[in-house]
Amino acid sequence: MQTIFPILRYNDARAAIRWLCSAFGFREVFCTPEQGPFVRHARLRLGNNLIMVGSVRPDDGIASPRSLGSSSQMLAVYVEDPDAHYERARAAGANILYPPKDTDFGSREYHVADLERHLWTFGTFLPPLDEEIESGATATQS
Repeated sequence: MQTIFPILRYNDARAAIRWLCSAFGFREVFCTPEQGPFVRHARLRLGNNLIMVGSVRPDDGIASPRSLGSSSQMLAVYVEDPDAHYERARAAGANILYPPKDTDFGSREYHVADLERHLWTFGTFLPPLDEEIESGATATQS
């Protein structure tokens, strides 16, 4: 069950929602308000995971990386076929930071910036959370 939900702010959230759906395969499941330039809260689904998207607003301290000129994080997303996902994003005009490659930790992935420079990596990395949690609990109890 997902318990961490990334929140991304965009200067043009409506355009970002359309683009994220087209380029990355997200599906819009909720948006309020439904019309107009401002998005208070939207939820986008990719597989079993959800992200939240909204318009930049001065009261919450979250900015678009495009406005800042830099990003301070990257979202890592598991996909079964990074090469096919890469082709979809590339065809949609995504800013590819590097094409699919095999990593030294056993994943195949590519890095991409979305239309307002939020950074993403899509790949086959899927950490064994249950094992890590169990080993962490054991180490703490020792």
